[in-house]
Amino acid sequence: LARTGLATAAFLNAKGSIVSTTEMKPQEEMAEAIQELERMGVSHMEWGGHQARTFLNQDLIVVSPGIDLKIDPIQKALEKGIQVISEIELAYGFIRIPIIAVTGTNGKTTTTHLIGEMLKEEGKKVGVGGNVGEPLILFAQGGNQWEVLVAEVSSFQLEAIEDFRPGISVLLNITEDHLDRYRSYEEYIEAKARIFMNQNSSDVAILNGDDPLVAGLGKRVKAKKILFSSKGRLREGAFWNSQEIVLRLGGKEESYSLAKAPLKGVHNVENMMAALATARIWGASKKAAETVLDRFEGLEHRLEFVREINGVRFFNDSKGTNVGSVVKSLQSFSDPVILIAGGKDNIGDLSPLRDPVRDRVKRLILLGEAKERMARELGGLTETAMAKTLEEAVLLAHQTAKRGEVVLLSPACSSFDMFKDYKERGEVFKDAVRRLREAE
Repeated sequence: LARTGLATAAFLNAKGSIVSTTEMKPQEEMAEAIQELERMGVSHMEWGGHQARTFLNQDLIVVSPGIDLKIDPIQKALEKGIQVISEIELAYGFIRIPIIAVTGTNGKTTTTHLIGEMLKEEGKKVGVGGNVGEPLILFAQGGNQWEVLVAEVSSFQLEAIEDFRPGISVLLNITEDHLDRYRSYEEYIEAKARIFMNQNSSDVAILNGDDPLVAGLGKRVKAKKILFSSKGRLREGAFWNSQEIVLRLGGKEESYSLAKAPLKGVHNVENMMAALATARIWGASKKAAETVLDRFEGLEHRLEFVREINGVRFFNDSKGTNVGSVVKSLQSFSDPVILIAGGKDNIGDLSPLRDPVRDRVKRLILLGEAKERMARELGGLTETAMAKTLEEAVLLAHQTAKRGEVVLLSPACSSFDMFKDYKERGEVFKDAVRRLREAE
C-alpha cells in the first residue's frame, strides 16, 4: 500500500465503492497508510499477510505492481471468476485523453521524460506518470487539465491489463530481468508484449529495430510500426548517422545533431531516437524537440556524473540493475573503466558481460550477495577485488584509478540485499565519492 495503492483506494472510495485493503507488511510499519485509509473511511484493512477469504469476498481486485499474480489468494479469486486488474487498467477505463505508453527493460524512465518534455516545449498540456511519478489513477480525475498522458509502464503493470490500449506504444528493448518474479525469460517477454495487444491499425508502435526479441514481437503488432536503429539506415523511422539522428516520417527527412546534447551513451541515443519519433508523431515541432535534446541532462542514478578527482571521473549508474543495462553503460566509455558491481543475486545469464568486461574494464570490484558468483564467471577476465561495503568499494577504486580513467557504479543487480532500493544505493555511492580527497 504505497502511493499507487493509496491513490487507487481513494479513487474507488470516491466512486462509492466499498474498499478493502490487504498488505504483507505488519500493521506497526504502516502508520501513515492507516491514517490515510481511516481518513477515507476504509474500514476493512488487513495487515501482515494476504488471506484468501479477503480476496474471495470481492467483486473486483486491483493489484499493486509488486504483487505476483501467481500467489494462491489471487489464483483462487481467478478460479471463482473475480476480475483481477492492475491500477493502469482501472485508470484506463476512466481516462478520456490519448495515452502514450513506454516500456522496456532499460531506458523507459528517461524516454518517458524526454517525450513529455518535448511535448511540453511545444506548448502541449502533458501529464507524465505511471510507473514513475504520479500513478495513472490520479489522471483519471483530471478533467480537461491535460491533452495527452505519457506513461511509463512496467511488465508487472502490463500483466493484469484487459483493455488498456495506448495510441502510441514504445518498446525500447528486452533483456533478462526480474527473474525472481517470472518462471522463465519467455514469461517476462510475453508480459512486455502486452503493451500492444489491444492496438489496431489506427495506432502506432515504436520499436527497437536492433533488438532481435523486440523485432520478433513486432511480427504480431497490428499497429503501424515505426522502427529506430543505431546500427543501420531505415526507409522510415529514426537512425543514427555519424554524429546525428536522422528521422524519416511520412516521406520527410530531418536531422538532429547531438553535439550539444548533455545525454551521453549508446543507450541514450536509442532513448532519444524513440522519443523523437514519438514526440514528432504526436505534434511536437522540430525546434521543440531540438531544444529539449540540447538541455536534457538525464535523470538521477542513470549514468549520472558525480565528480572528477585528479582526472578520474566517477559515474553513478545505480539504476543499472540488469546485465543488459551494464553492457550499454560500458559501451558509453572509451576510457578504461573500474567497474563496481554486485548486489542481490537475482540476475540471469552473465555471459553478455564477458566481452565488455574483458575489453573495457581495467578492474572489477564486487560486493553484495552476488559477488562470489560474479567473481567465478567474470573474475578471470580482468583484475578483480572484493569489498564488504559500497564505501569500501569506492575507496578501493579511488586508490587504484589513474588520470583519464572512469569509476563506474553499475551493479547489474538489484539493491535489496544491502539497501532499501537503487536510490539509496546511489546516494551512498555519491556520498562516498564526495568524501574522497584530492591528492596533494
